Amino acid sequence: MIDLALLRDEPDTVRRSQIARGNAPETVDAAIEADRSRRAAITSFEELRAEQNAFGKQVAKAPKDEKAALVAQAKELAERVKQAQQAATEAADAASAALDRIENVIIDGVPSGGEEDFVELRRVGDIPTFDFAPRDHLEIGELLDAIDMERGAKVSGSRFYFLKGIGARLEIALMNMALDKALQNGFTPMIVPTMVRPEIMQGTGFLGEHADEVYRLEAQDMYLVGTSEVPLAGYHKDEIVDLSKGALRYAGWSTCYRSEAGSYGKDTRGIIRVHQFNKLEMFVYTTAEDAEAEHLRLVALQEEMLTALGLSYRVIDVAAGDLGSSAARKYDIEAWVPTQDAFRELTSTSNCTTYQARRLDVRHRLDPSSGSGTAGKTQPVATLNGTLATTRWIVALLETHQQADGSVRVPEALRPYLGGLELLSPVQA
Repeated sequence: MIDLALLRDEPDTVRRSQIARGNAPETVDAAIEADRSRRAAITSFEELRAEQNAFGKQVAKAPKDEKAALVAQAKELAERVKQAQQAATEAADAASAALDRIENVIIDGVPSGGEEDFVELRRVGDIPTFDFAPRDHLEIGELLDAIDMERGAKVSGSRFYFLKGIGARLEIALMNMALDKALQNGFTPMIVPTMVRPEIMQGTGFLGEHADEVYRLEAQDMYLVGTSEVPLAGYHKDEIVDLSKGALRYAGWSTCYRSEAGSYGKDTRGIIRVHQFNKLEMFVYTTAEDAEAEHLRLVALQEEMLTALGLSYRVIDVAAGDLGSSAARKYDIEAWVPTQDAFRELTSTSNCTTYQARRLDVRHRLDPSSGSGTAGKTQPVATLNGTLATTRWIVALLETHQQADGSVRVPEALRPYLGGLELLSPVQA
């Protein structure tokens, strides 16, 4: 949830954020009123409960001949307390629902609008050109006997696939290259659960408008994650973490699942938009003050990976309406896909400020030396996430580095992870 102090003290800031996201500004007024009602109901309940406690002591001390009347009054007061407690609970639920409609307040400078209203920040690398008709990644993958969509559909349905032979090796090589990059930069590697409880999925903000993209296991009341961000955000739930020595940085390796709801007919060919894939996700807990600098650090690591792999890409500042409820700012990096004549997203990295941490109750203790009166006090951490490698990268790699005979040159930086292999060659039938 957003900072309640910000909602109460600077409602216009929150309204501007909601408008930039394409949300109704009236949601802010509704949240303010619901919060006010919640506080009033809690105050009323606590006052009645205090009155009940005091009256109970009076009854205990009363003469025997007065107790019968006082007990009757005590029962009446107990009923009022019960009703007040129920009212407070209902008001708290209503406030929670109203606050859930307020998405994270965007950072100054985030462009307004929807998916097409991003701002391009920079382009890196030359667009690849060919003196032959380039093949798409699936045709190349089939020549290499690396991708099998037909049997994936036979076994699991549409948007599933097998990576085999060099295809499987290529994905593992990418993930290991990313893992080395993460280790060199102070990240702790993590193999994470891919099933989480509802409160963890809810806490990270994935059960809002896009809940239909998440797979739910009804019988177990669990969710399959679409990114390691979810279990890593829940890793320190209800904890006070130690940031005195710097940020906590994790690199989560996992299989990810997405229903791709609403994408009917889009990218049905190949492995661009699929239901299951692997990913190495960076996740950081840091202070609110350091979050923006950490965000740029994550983007830099992603760019180092893509540059080392010889991919042409651009970095975009995603518009507010395309952020998702938890992100206050998101940068996407899109690589050039030759046969689509377009840039396609390979990575994203989001600064979620304190939004997720407030929902999951992850705090850090303030440094007493930072100011008077802070000793022992805590405040929510900031959380950030960013992709360092994923299955989709194979698309850009195969198409960018293809040759006329269907072979693919292996970028030099990736060769050590493929046993020194320099060329992926078609498999002879």
